[in-house]
Parts: sequence; structure tokens; C-alpha cells
Amino acid sequence: MGMAEPWQRAMVGGTKRALVVTKPEIVVAMARRSKRRLMVVGHKIVEEDLGSEKPIDYMIRIAKAGRIPVVATAHTVREFIKRDFQPDAWMPAVDIANRLRDPTWEGLDGNGQYDLAFFTGIPYYMEWLILSGLKQMKPEENFSSSLKTVSLDRFYQPHATWSFPNISPERWQKNLNIIVTKLGGD
Repeated sequence: MGMAEPWQRAMVGGTKRALVVTKPEIVVAMARRSKRRLMVVGHKIVEEDLGSEKPIDYMIRIAKAGRIPVVATAHTVREFIKRDFQPDAWMPAVDIANRLRDPTWEGLDGNGQYDLAFFTGIPYYMEWLILSGLKQMKPEENFSSSLKTVSLDRFYQPHATWSFPNISPERWQKNLNIIVTKLGGD
């Protein structure tokens, strides 16, 4: 298992750091317990190969199995459509982060704020800053202090609520497969 240190050494997480996802079942339990969840997917998700598939293929299966709305950032929407998957929205990563911070935003479907947000495929430094901003929310700025964030990337993100440690592509693939299976996917 990898260490729970930021992937980029200069990225110091402050006094409160992400809890380490030691077992993928933790992610599954969080998804099942949440009332409103969202997945934010960036363009880096198509750059890495995991055998015969790319990480985006796993995210599609996780989203379908967990009935998780997906926000595609950058040009990722094109990659989803190539795979016959229609994301629920397309917007820049910083824009969705600002909306998650906005206490008046009612979500993509107008049914209220989200209590769990998964992040993956966003460049490390940008995800680090986004998660830092979400972590810094004061309860009076947010619908409540209950927004949890989970980094599904294979590099530790200290500002998430939960994050995988720095792990190998093989271990990441195994974890993603377990999440899909335990959520009831193929």
C-alpha cells in the first residue's frame, strides 16, 4: 500500500488531512449512505491505461451502478459520448467547485445541495486547490457542514475528506473493480 503523503511533495495539506481509503468498500459505504451525490470528472481520466480499459470506463460503470450524476469538465464530455454515456452536465472544474460552495445552488436537477462529491481526472494541482476551497467552507457558507469529498484518483489528495493513498495503476484498477462490483455493477 502507498503512503498517505501528497503526490507532489510541496503540497502540504495543513492540519486536517484526508482520511485514507484503505479498502474500496469505504467508498461504497459512503456512496450508499449519501442522499445526494455527484461525480466530477476531468480530462486526465482518459490519459492513463488500465489494461484494456481507461479509468473513464470504470467511472462510467461506477456512475451507472451507484446512480451518480456526472459532471464532465474540459473536453471530457466528448470521451463520454464516444462511450455512449451522456453526462448530466458539462462545465469547467472551477465552476462546479463554485456551485458546490454556493448555499443557494439547488444542484443539477434542482432538488437541493449535494452531500457527497467524488472527484477524479482533474489535474493534481487543480484538484488540490478545488478540494482546499471546499474544505475551507464555513458552515454558514454552506448548506451544512456535511459536504464530503472523495478523490477517486490514484494519488493522495490531502484536502479531500477521503482519498486513496499513492497507489500503483494495478492496485487502482483492482479498487475501482471492487467499487463497481459492490455498488451492484457488472
